[in-house]
Amino acid sequence: MSQREWVEKDFYKELGISSSASQDEVKKAYRKLARDLHPDANPGDTKAEERFKAVSEAHAVLSDTAKRKEYDETRKLFAGGGYGRGGFAPGAGGGFSQEFNVGDIFGGANAGDSGLGDLLGGLFNRGGTRTASRPRRGADVETETTLGFREAAQGVTVPLRMTSPSPCTTCHGSGAKPGTSPRVCPICNGTGVVSRNQGAFGFSEPCDECRGSGSIIDDPCADCRGSGIQNRTRTITVRIPPGVGDGQRIRLAGQGEAGLRGAPSGDLYVTVHVSQDKVFGRNGDDLTVVLPVSYSELVLGTTVSVPTLDGRVGVKVPPGTADGRILRVRGRGVPKRDGGAGDLLVTVKVAIPQKLDGDAVEALERYQQAERSSGFDPRAGWAGA
Repeated sequence: MSQREWVEKDFYKELGISSSASQDEVKKAYRKLARDLHPDANPGDTKAEERFKAVSEAHAVLSDTAKRKEYDETRKLFAGGGYGRGGFAPGAGGGFSQEFNVGDIFGGANAGDSGLGDLLGGLFNRGGTRTASRPRRGADVETETTLGFREAAQGVTVPLRMTSPSPCTTCHGSGAKPGTSPRVCPICNGTGVVSRNQGAFGFSEPCDECRGSGSIIDDPCADCRGSGIQNRTRTITVRIPPGVGDGQRIRLAGQGEAGLRGAPSGDLYVTVHVSQDKVFGRNGDDLTVVLPVSYSELVLGTTVSVPTLDGRVGVKVPPGTADGRILRVRGRGVPKRDGGAGDLLVTVKVAIPQKLDGDAVEALERYQQAERSSGFDPRAGWAGA
């Protein structure tokens, strides 16, 4: 990408947010657009695919605090005409070429580039040393997946189908035609920058011969046109560990966008959404369940079979148990990452029959009379009595 193309792109407009948007707003806007524009949701729609690429590019810059800061500062710099009409004009000041790769400026330490500071660091230094430019690391990628409650609790392996820049399968990411290799640029000796003196000042600029990459490809790969990257659809098998929570992010190192010309790939971050379960709830590593019981079971006591993640367990309800009491079954909750498991918390809740036949009503009335005769008062000590 040329300097002019980079600076004239409005990444905020691509995501539909203001330049003062918070990082959370950047992430929220990207997730919504990525879901709507994803190629899997729009098969055959080239316009949606192009928008998806543009949105992903915008997110790669704005989601990174350092890259976003440099992007904002550089746009202000060019907007103010600090380096002439439309940017660094040949022969003016630093002598920057109109077609140098501005992506190198925003690479920074995270991407393995020398960054803006290194490019301009020699402005007031004559001589000095230059470190060789390193290949640019690929951008991180974010995606989402939805799991069932029990899948999230017990762990599961899921396939994720993604469309993103990946290493070219023909040249294996080198950018060179199979059987050939890139060579070190003879002009900059692989540093990607050249220096020249003008009066009392020393100026550094990207090498025109290799455009700041430090290497030259004489025979580019026909499939990726020398970039080492192809936009392709791939399926990644992701192991979701037991006990993952709703909204938790899982990092998969090296599964993001491919790096330029064989550089390391970025990382893939998978945000997990967990759907609710009809039976179970969750409190940290503890599993919760509500157990319906009858009044007589609470009074007389009983043992009830209760479901767990991997089967069932008998839970003893002691005689005289109060409605709403929580019974704890140790070690039958959500598996923990360091081994073991949380507990199963069983809340007993009395179920009231909506309709009784004559015999049941008569028996209940006799019980009521016997209860009164025994002196039992359910409202004894109640503040409202």
